[in-house]
Amino acid sequence: MGLDEWLSQKIEKTKEAGLYRKFRTMNTAPLPEMVIDGRSQIVFSSNNYLGLANDQRLVYAAETTLHEFGVGSSGSRLTTGHTDWHQKLEEKIARFKQTEAALLFSSGFLANVGVLSSLPEKGDVILSDQFNHASIIDGCRLSKADTVVYNHIDMNHLEEKLKETASYQRRFIVTDGVFSMDGTIAPLDQMVRLAKQYDAYVIVDDAHATGVLGEKGRGTSEYFGVYPDVVIGTLSKAIGTEGGFVAGSKVLIDFLLNHARTFIFQTAMPPSICAASHTALEIIEESNEKRQLLFSNVNKIKNSLEEMGYKVKGDLTPIIPVIIGDPKDAVIFAEKLQENGIYAPAIRPPTVPNGESRIRLTVTSAHGSKEIDYLLECFHFIGKELNMI
Repeated sequence: MGLDEWLSQKIEKTKEAGLYRKFRTMNTAPLPEMVIDGRSQIVFSSNNYLGLANDQRLVYAAETTLHEFGVGSSGSRLTTGHTDWHQKLEEKIARFKQTEAALLFSSGFLANVGVLSSLPEKGDVILSDQFNHASIIDGCRLSKADTVVYNHIDMNHLEEKLKETASYQRRFIVTDGVFSMDGTIAPLDQMVRLAKQYDAYVIVDDAHATGVLGEKGRGTSEYFGVYPDVVIGTLSKAIGTEGGFVAGSKVLIDFLLNHARTFIFQTAMPPSICAASHTALEIIEESNEKRQLLFSNVNKIKNSLEEMGYKVKGDLTPIIPVIIGDPKDAVIFAEKLQENGIYAPAIRPPTVPNGESRIRLTVTSAHGSKEIDYLLECFHFIGKELNMI
């Protein structure tokens, strides 16, 4: 059997299971309403939580820096790719996250893999939440340390695992701050307390919390008033740009600069993206208006869907998972939303557990009341039509 024939058979099985995926083409800037595959749609699947991805202040910062530094960075940070904009942004992130230092990676995925493949060593153990992001899982797989999984945000189970792993030389607790598919918030205060009690270290991936949670939008650390050992994040969600980072002590950052392969061998982010990211952080620090708008929208949608009778998971975050169950039913629901001008794709296994296929709504501060009212109207009549509510 040829390679293409074998792969075609596997793709057919994927289609039969209702798990087939394909690209949708966005033909306009990242706004609440976009042209997708040539058709206007109201988008409720974007991670652009504060509406900054198309903010003209960021565009101007990037454009100005493009003319000065050009398009690409031309190499890794340790060869030709380091500029003063990389340094300015790292200093800005460290101040924002209230840590001693920070280090940029080309993506949040690379940051997670870089930390977990270089920091824990053979003879160590990583205690990982059941629903951690794929980048954390892959980082654990690449690590020379053992990995033990604890039940999702179950601190009693985590404590059991800490007791069971007492013989390891070092223990690392790793968690998402906000879980991307469930919208739940990790109880970071309890984790830090357990880590101190059992002599462990805490690593948090704050991708979906940075810019969103906490009085100043600094993330789960600020939200709970604690300081984990390692904070990982991304610029590609609420910040509105692209790239990842690690924040922590100067010694940690110096170690990663010299040992994290996904930093050492990556091409540096373009300086223009660093400048735009710097501007975004300034906007977030200056005002909480966008966060207030965001959570007003979140409250309205979540409460209304629950009143209709939908099973809605998660805490008070911009991620609102509406559980449908069967993957094929979720696809049908998403198609009906799209027919009515709402873009919110179905999320199916293996991204989520079997039986928990869903419409994962993500809300932004840029969504207006008319758009939200229309979303709720569509959920009401589609749910009735499909006998789901």
